[in-house]
Amino acid sequence: MKGPAMTAPQLNLIAAWVGIALGMASGAVIGLKFHDENFLGGFAGWRRRLIRLGHISFFGLAFVNLAFALTFQNAGNTSELWTPAWCLVLGAVAMPSVCFASAFFKPARQVFFVPVGLLLTGVVWSVVLQLRAVGL
Repeated sequence: MKGPAMTAPQLNLIAAWVGIALGMASGAVIGLKFHDENFLGGFAGWRRRLIRLGHISFFGLAFVNLAFALTFQNAGNTSELWTPAWCLVLGAVAMPSVCFASAFFKPARQVFFVPVGLLLTGVVWSVVLQLRAVGL
């Protein structure tokens, strides 16, 4: 017997918890060397800044996915939620990936528009859905 299908808010809730776990894990790994002032080029170094940004983006985007999940938790499995849900999940994967890639391969910075575009699309779409829900 098959269980109920996953809803879009459940997808984002899972993404939120995975993002929090990855934020903790990446912080633990890079924290092993942060005592070294010259680690990854020093505190102001390009690599170290991008690694920190990737690490913190796990947490920040986890909370964006959590906000989506809580906002639409009672909406059920409506098809209109899947596009913004996936945009937010894919953006949460793409942002730290681009940050980490850019830390070691500077030309990768030129694709920051991909995670930003995904996340902005997901957020704007979510706002539109909320405005429609209240009759605006």
